[in-house]
Amino acid sequence: MIRPPLRRLASRVSSLPGLVADAPPAVATGVGAIVLLLGLLVVTRPLTSLVLLTVYVGLSAVLSGVGEFLREGTDATTRRRVFGAVWILFGGAILLGLGRTLAALPDVVALMLILGGLASAFDAASRTGTSRRVLAGAWSVAQLVFGVLALSWPDVTVLVVAVVFGARTALFGLSLIVRGMNGFGPGRGGAEGWADAFAHSPLPAPAESPRTSRLRAAGRYVLAVALVGVAASAWWVSGWISQGAHVVDAFYDPPPVIPFEHGSLIRTDDFAGQHPPGADVKRILYTTRDAVGAPAVASALVIIPEERRPGTRPVVVWNHGTTGVARGCAPSLRDAAATKWSIPAVEEAIERGWVIVASDYSGQGAPGTFPYLIGRGEARSSLDAALAARQLPGVALSPRTLAWGHSQGGHAALWMSQIASAYAPAIDIRGTALLAPVTEPLALAEELDGTDADVLLTILISWVLVPYADTYPDVDLARYVTPGGATIVREMTQRCPTEPGVIVSVATGLGIAEDRPLYVRDLTSGPLGERLAANAPTGPWEEPVLVTWGDADEVIPPRLQQRFVDQLCADGVQTRWVVFGGYDHLATLLPSSRFHPLLVRWSEDRLLGGDGPVDDCGR
Repeated sequence: MIRPPLRRLASRVSSLPGLVADAPPAVATGVGAIVLLLGLLVVTRPLTSLVLLTVYVGLSAVLSGVGEFLREGTDATTRRRVFGAVWILFGGAILLGLGRTLAALPDVVALMLILGGLASAFDAASRTGTSRRVLAGAWSVAQLVFGVLALSWPDVTVLVVAVVFGARTALFGLSLIVRGMNGFGPGRGGAEGWADAFAHSPLPAPAESPRTSRLRAAGRYVLAVALVGVAASAWWVSGWISQGAHVVDAFYDPPPVIPFEHGSLIRTDDFAGQHPPGADVKRILYTTRDAVGAPAVASALVIIPEERRPGTRPVVVWNHGTTGVARGCAPSLRDAAATKWSIPAVEEAIERGWVIVASDYSGQGAPGTFPYLIGRGEARSSLDAALAARQLPGVALSPRTLAWGHSQGGHAALWMSQIASAYAPAIDIRGTALLAPVTEPLALAEELDGTDADVLLTILISWVLVPYADTYPDVDLARYVTPGGATIVREMTQRCPTEPGVIVSVATGLGIAEDRPLYVRDLTSGPLGERLAANAPTGPWEEPVLVTWGDADEVIPPRLQQRFVDQLCADGVQTRWVVFGGYDHLATLLPSSRFHPLLVRWSEDRLLGGDGPVDDCGR
């Protein structure tokens, strides 16, 4: 049987079942089928059904408020009315401002949880019976904890809410179908019909036996322990993920006043991570220009051979590949950023006395908008890093410079060589070496947009879309993302592949991988497509270019690399290239790569004026 206190608790959980509890069988079955389908839609297509989900949340808030007013009993009447009014106003605001609350759905859910937690805390203080107070207190703690977590992980919140609300709706719909098919309703028999009738009866309920009372109390204690355990586990996992994020220390914060000229050294410090053999490593903060030419600040590592040699030292500017697009994804924040695991042939370069300068690009490490696959922004950061490194005390750098880069860094290296003579004429680019480079952002976007949705693709598109939207006023995020999906897309850009927080992005990606409407428009259309096309490097390149890639590259189709090489040859650029069988996207970069000896020989010839081969176009 259903006791009146439990009946009131059920009304707090959901007011809707009471509206159809006594419906005729045909109505219950029909409503149940509709509700079941809606619940399954929310669970399986959370983004497609965001409007439905938001309406559901708003109606739930309104019905919860109505339930507060209709609750039986006289305990804490004023408190119930206050919370009831707040619930109704809150739910009404959600429904009236639907277009705006779609994007704010995680915050709305968080506030609802916190409000529910406060209401449960008052319940815990006003209830009679120790077990009831304990359960209400545990429920209060759980709601407050998950309210705070909803604010911390908004993209996951949308999916969790979809699953919870959708599953709850589907189960309710299924129960209505069962009820209808069993003929429950007014005047019908059966335990449930009797319990509903008894719950509304003015007669007092029969007293529980002591054994039943003890069992109910024990059940409340078990449920309370489970609630606290789940909340504590979720809080611990959240803390573990947060602690694993890279910490951007105060070194990267620019001072209130910085030099106006680009390429000016602001500060320097020793690098606390691993040093390659025979080298000292410094990190520097310097001025630069961002993708649209505005003053910016960037950070870099400078790897300096310890062996003293007369004269100036040649420079290799290393342009790193994709590490994420958040500020904390800067390579200089990683322990192994200066080793052979991050920079190809770094130890061989040190043995030859070359200085390696490795920029994080603006927006990583230092604050700003990260220029992901935005050529001028990447190139300016790298060129200015080389200029700033010249200002380190005790280091004499030669104008002779090589541009090396992998993946995104290959794109940066091409742009660096393309604009160096105009932007930084003091730097003499002698050659450009590219490892599996991005050469055509638009063509790559077309490839990505034409593949089936998966987790990696979902995250990778966000890394392109958000920086472009933040850089170019004509690229509107709302044009390409489903209503309410902007929060998910932006949150994916706030985590790095090398930190535990990427688990959250992966979980989100898994949750929406089959729900393609996260991106609702062709990414190569409109202003975004035009900007991607404009960021393809086109030269001219006066000095030789060396290109390598693997025929098993899973990120950039090898045919795009061959097309780029063919274009270089058609343009008369001295070009060497080598394709490695079985190599994937990272293989050319790793210490075991067979490309490194060729890279060192080719680079030595470029810096020292050797006569090694520079052109394979005629082969």
